[in-house]
Amino acid sequence: MPVRHKVVVVGAGPIGLAAAIDLAQQGVEVLVLDENDRVSWGSRAICFAKRPLEIFDRLGCGDAMVEKGVVWNRGKVFFDARQVYDFDLLPEEDHKRPAFVNLQQYHLEHYLVQCLQALADAGSPVTLRGRNRVVDLQTAEHGVSLEVETPEGNYRLEADWVIACDGANSPIRAMMNLDFRGRMFEDNFLIADVIMQADFPTERWFWFDPPFNRGQSALLHKQPDGVWRIDLQLGWDIDHQLEKQPERVIKRLQAMLGETVKFELEWISIYTFQCRRMERFRHGRVLFAGDAAHQVSPFGARGANSGFQDTDNLCWKLALVIAGKAPESLLDSYDLERVQAADENILNSSRSTDFITPKSETSRLFRDAVLDLSEHYAFARPLVNSGRLSLPAIHDASPLNGPDDPGLPAKTRPGAPAVDAPTSDGWLLDRIGGGFTLMAIDCDLPDGLDLGPTPVTVVRISKNGWSALAERYLGAATSAVYLLRPDQHIAARWQAYDPAAVRTALARAMGR
Repeated sequence: MPVRHKVVVVGAGPIGLAAAIDLAQQGVEVLVLDENDRVSWGSRAICFAKRPLEIFDRLGCGDAMVEKGVVWNRGKVFFDARQVYDFDLLPEEDHKRPAFVNLQQYHLEHYLVQCLQALADAGSPVTLRGRNRVVDLQTAEHGVSLEVETPEGNYRLEADWVIACDGANSPIRAMMNLDFRGRMFEDNFLIADVIMQADFPTERWFWFDPPFNRGQSALLHKQPDGVWRIDLQLGWDIDHQLEKQPERVIKRLQAMLGETVKFELEWISIYTFQCRRMERFRHGRVLFAGDAAHQVSPFGARGANSGFQDTDNLCWKLALVIAGKAPESLLDSYDLERVQAADENILNSSRSTDFITPKSETSRLFRDAVLDLSEHYAFARPLVNSGRLSLPAIHDASPLNGPDDPGLPAKTRPGAPAVDAPTSDGWLLDRIGGGFTLMAIDCDLPDGLDLGPTPVTVVRISKNGWSALAERYLGAATSAVYLLRPDQHIAARWQAYDPAAVRTALARAMGR
C-alpha cells in the first residue's frame, strides 16, 4: 500500500524548502520531492527584500544571508549617460534588517537545505528526496495520490495535503489542467553574471536608453564573491541562440564596461516574462505557492520575495488545520490574501514594464519627459518607474482582521506586517517569534492568560527610551495591545486590554 504523508511539498527550490522548514518547525510531518538532487546553477533570483529576510530569521538562515550577501539600501537612475536621481529604500533608522540583500540563489538554497537537515537531525519529521519527479497526481476529497518517478523505478504515495512549489512551468498545475491569466510581454532580456573587480558602489543602477544599449535599458547589481549581475534589454525579435554566444555577450559587456575592464563570464541566460497568476491558489487539498501560482517581471524583485510571503502566510494556517484547531475554511484566507498580494505585484510589475519599454511613441515621449524633469524637480521622481521594489502586502480586507483602534498609527493597522523596532530585550520581531502573540506596550496584562484553543505568547514592552517603537506602534497614545498572527501580520489592536475582545479577535484570526 502507498505510504501516506501529512504534507508533500513538490519542488525543492527556495519556496518549497521554506515551506518545508516552516511546517517542520511546527511539528508537521512533511516530505519534499524534487526531480533534481542539487542546488540550482546560476544566480537566478538575487535580490531579497527586508520582509523575506525577517522570515529567514525565523527559518534559521537570516544571519547567514546577511553575512554572505551584499547589503544595499540605495539606488541610482540614469537616462542616456547622465544620472537623473538617486533614492534610499530604507531612510528610517532602527531596523535590524536592510532594505535588500543581494545573494545568488544557490547560496540561499544551500542555507535552506542546511536548516532542513538540522531539523531532520534533531528529530523533526521532515524528509528531502532528490531525483524524485512527480509524474501523476489524482485528487480526492480527503487527500491526494501521487506517482513518483525515480532512477530505481516508479512508486506511489498519498498525502493529506500537497503544496505545489514547482515553478513557473509547474507540472502539478498542468496535471490538474489549470492555467494562468494575465499578460505576456514581448521583450527579451539578457542576464550575464560576470566575475570582475570593479569600483561601482554597492547600489542598484538602472539605465534608460544608455549609450551602450541604445533604445533599450540596462541594470547592474553587485553580488558576493566578485560577481556582478548585468541585465541588458534586447528587444523582441531576436535569435536566442545567437545572443547567448559568449563572444556576442562579451562584445555587449565591453561596450558597457569599457574595453580595458577584465571580466569572466560565469552564467548567461535570456528570459522573457509574463505578469499573470492562477485564478485561485487553493484547489481542494492542493495549494500553489511562488512561481507555480503567479509570475511577474523581474523589475522590482517581486517574484521570489512574494513566494516566501506565500509560504509564510500558508504554513501556520495549514498547521492549525492539520492539528484540528482551525477549520479547513481557514485556508481560503490564504487564497484571498495572497491573490490580493499577487494582484498588487502584477499591477506594479506591469506598470514598471510599460514605463521601461513604452509601447507607443506617445508613451516614450512621456517617459523621456519624466526622466528629464526628474533630474532637477522632485515632483517628477515618483513618476519614474524602473521597478517598484518589493514591499509586503497589507491585507486590509482580510476576513481574519479584528478590531482596530484608529488612534494608533496607520502603518501598524490590522492586516499589515509588524514593523521591526529595537526594544530593551532585543529586536521586536525576534521577540514575537512564529506563533500567536499578544504584545502589550506600557499596558498591564494578567499572568497565566488562557485565550483559547492555541497557545498565545505574551510580550510585555516598555516604550521608555525607544522612540522608534513608540512612533511605529503608539503614535499619540500612551499604551497599546496588539494581537499578532504567526506570520507577524497584525490581527487586531486596542489601547487597553479587554480579555473578551482579545478572545473574539483570536478566534476570528483562526477562522473560527
